[in-house]
Amino acid sequence: MVASTAITQAILSFRDLEDKLGCRRIQTPNFFPEWQMPLPELTPTETTGINHLSQRYMTYLEEGEVSEGTLNIILISLISPLLDILGLCDSPYRIRGETWVAVQTQMDTEDGRMTLEGRIDALTIQDDFWLVVIEGKRSGFNVLRAVPQAIAYMSATPYYPMFGLVTNGYDYLFVKLAGREFGLSDNFSLLSDATRNLLRVAQVLKHLVGLNSRTANHGQGATPYG
Repeated sequence: MVASTAITQAILSFRDLEDKLGCRRIQTPNFFPEWQMPLPELTPTETTGINHLSQRYMTYLEEGEVSEGTLNIILISLISPLLDILGLCDSPYRIRGETWVAVQTQMDTEDGRMTLEGRIDALTIQDDFWLVVIEGKRSGFNVLRAVPQAIAYMSATPYYPMFGLVTNGYDYLFVKLAGREFGLSDNFSLLSDATRNLLRVAQVLKHLVGLNSRTANHGQGATPYG
C-alpha cells in the first residue's frame, strides 16, 4: 500500500515544492513572457461586464470586512461571471468543482513513493490541458501562500506548459508550469486599482485561452513530460 498524505498538509512553501515534487521557481523574464505580451482587446460587452464585477466586489469591501464565511459567496459572484464573460464556461471548456487529484512525490517510504492527494476548488479544462486553476483562499490570506498548493495540483497532469490563476478574491497571480519549473506574474490587486487590474486579469486569461486554442487548431496539443 503506497503512503499518501493531503496536499494541504504536505505542501506549504516553495521549499516543500522543490524538496517533495522537484518543482523550482524560475525568475528569468523569458520563462513566463505570456502575461506580458501584447494582449487581446476586450469587447465592449466584456469590458462593461467586468467593470460591473469590479464595482460589485469593491462594494462588498467598502460595506465591511469580508469574512471567511462570505468569501466563497463573493468569489462565486465575481469569478464565475468573469469566466462566463470570457466564454470559459462553454464548450470546449468545462468548469469542475472539487476535482480530486493525486501526484507522486520524490520521497520514498517503506511502502514506496509517497503520494499527495487533495481536492482543487475549481478549474477550467480543455481536454487534458488545465488552463485555469483557481484557489479560493480566506480573505486577508497572502496570495503567495496559495501558490505552492496550486502548483502541486497542477503538477498532477502530465502535460505542459499549463497556466494557473491563484486568487484570494482581491489579489490575482498568474502561474506558469512547464515540466518541473514554474514562474509567476506580477500581482494584480483590486485594492490598488479594481477596474484596471480586473480588466488586465481578463485580458491575460483571454490571451492564454487564445494560445491554447491555436495550439489545438494546429493539432499539436500539450506536451507530456516525464
